[in-house]
Amino acid sequence: MMEVAKPPAISQDAVETLRQVNDDLRAALIRLRLDGSTAGPQDFWDLLGQLHRASECTRRRPHCEAVAFDEELLEYGRNLERLKNLLPEVHERLLAERSRLETARNHATAATAWARASKETL
Repeated sequence: MMEVAKPPAISQDAVETLRQVNDDLRAALIRLRLDGSTAGPQDFWDLLGQLHRASECTRRRPHCEAVAFDEELLEYGRNLERLKNLLPEVHERLLAERSRLETARNHATAATAWARASKETL
């Protein structure tokens, strides 16, 4: 009698990696939603790193049924959708912050020039 081969089980590492990525994405979304204007380059590098981890994890996924993996994959998709919707708002806040900093720098430059000119007239 021939045995029917079971599909290979998805590694718990893959499920755990995707779970960690989802946790990290949720935390990043909260931080960006609260105050995206304070996000720095490292925050976006970290976010990109998480996206790469998930990409590798899903690319190596064997084609078989794994409920836990599928649930994490659905959550990952929802997190990507949230990120896609949030990034334009973060971009606007970062542009506004850059404008504010440029205005402050121009003001400081003008004040320095005025102080030098005033010192020379005294």
